[in-house]
Amino acid sequence: MIDFTLLSAVLFGIIMLLVLILRLKIQAFIALLIASIIVGVLSGMEPLVIIKTMQEGMGSTLGFVAVVVGLGAMFGAVLEHSGGAESLATFLLSKFGEKRSSWALMLTGFIVAIPVFFDVAFIILVPMIYALQRKTGKSLLLYGIPLLAGLAITHSFIPPTPGPVAVADIVKADLGWVIFFGFLTGIPTAIVCGPLFAKYIAKKIHVEAPALQTDISEAKTFPSVGIIISIIAIPIVLIVLNTLLNSPLIGDGRVSKKTLEWLGMIGHPFSALIIANLIAWYTLGLRRGFTKDKLLNITTQSMGPAGIIILLTGAGGVFKQMLVNTGTGEMLANYFADQGVSILLFSFIAAALIRILQGSATVAMITAAGLTSPLLVETISEPQKALIVIAIASGATIMSHVNDSGFWLVSKYLGLSEKQTFKSWTVMTSLLALTGFITASLLSLFF
Repeated sequence: MIDFTLLSAVLFGIIMLLVLILRLKIQAFIALLIASIIVGVLSGMEPLVIIKTMQEGMGSTLGFVAVVVGLGAMFGAVLEHSGGAESLATFLLSKFGEKRSSWALMLTGFIVAIPVFFDVAFIILVPMIYALQRKTGKSLLLYGIPLLAGLAITHSFIPPTPGPVAVADIVKADLGWVIFFGFLTGIPTAIVCGPLFAKYIAKKIHVEAPALQTDISEAKTFPSVGIIISIIAIPIVLIVLNTLLNSPLIGDGRVSKKTLEWLGMIGHPFSALIIANLIAWYTLGLRRGFTKDKLLNITTQSMGPAGIIILLTGAGGVFKQMLVNTGTGEMLANYFADQGVSILLFSFIAAALIRILQGSATVAMITAAGLTSPLLVETISEPQKALIVIAIASGATIMSHVNDSGFWLVSKYLGLSEKQTFKSWTVMTSLLALTGFITASLLSLFF
């Protein structure tokens, strides 16, 4: 049975969220908090209960996300400044050869975006695709689109990148399962949106690289690619191993409880990222001539972008808690169950609509997670929760256009007109979203 007072409160709250962000240009963190208060007031909550709910939602969310996003940002910053991204790209391009360079760039983006933010990784690697275009004379899109696809997919699907970490925490999904399904979903999605789409669009739109500049590969020496891959793999392997050991298939009764507890601590995202940071600090920093002061400065500066994501995620947690405490979540869960609407589909559509309307993938992810979390009943398994994270991430990447900063970043660095950016980047992000959601839906039939 639908309570139209509660439903109207949520719809009005979402409308006000969009008005505050789009029309009044208010920062999304404050906008989410205001929208949460509006939902509470219109739902009939007591004033002090609204404040208590906000505190509860913020505190329960940031206890996990703040640590993981902060550690992940520092980890990525050290890798970025060490030249690790360029090292990996150069290695893969040499191994794949010129003819398969688009596949090498897709794989480079896929791996590099695990520790490094999307826009930073793209700017670092752009000189690689410029050099390839000048050498082959083919369209810059043949190389740019696969790189962008790899970066965007990992940035959206695979922890410890902030988006999936935030969504996983709000819907209480296990990070190990999210990583596992992120890779399973990401691989076919990357192939479709990367090399295959790039080959098609490069024939339609020919773009030249900008005037020749000094190649970045000549500017500094790079760390060993083996070290880079190993360091990136450390937190992922530890987190997934912890999940597997604690699953009934592997860990049930075969390992002692005390051993599982210690392995659980080492494989927890907190410990895994601390270990990865310390190894990166030494092998990519001190051993390569970085001073302690330089490393301190690099990691301190990385906290700026991380702080924005942490606060946004906390505000998303407030929005979620408001839906839980008002009873709106339970009401909607019962309604969708009666109507036979899949939560997976609902989460995708919610994220897609918010993404198209206001542009930011992060805001779309966090808001959709806040809407979806109260609908999840206790009987939903950990794999199903992880697939919901992937569905939300897929919806939040769809149809990047003029209200998304990524649209202008791609347009600027690839030298595209707005029309060309729509035909290439916007279509690619839509393909990414649909392929990701279809793959997640198929996986949900088996898990």
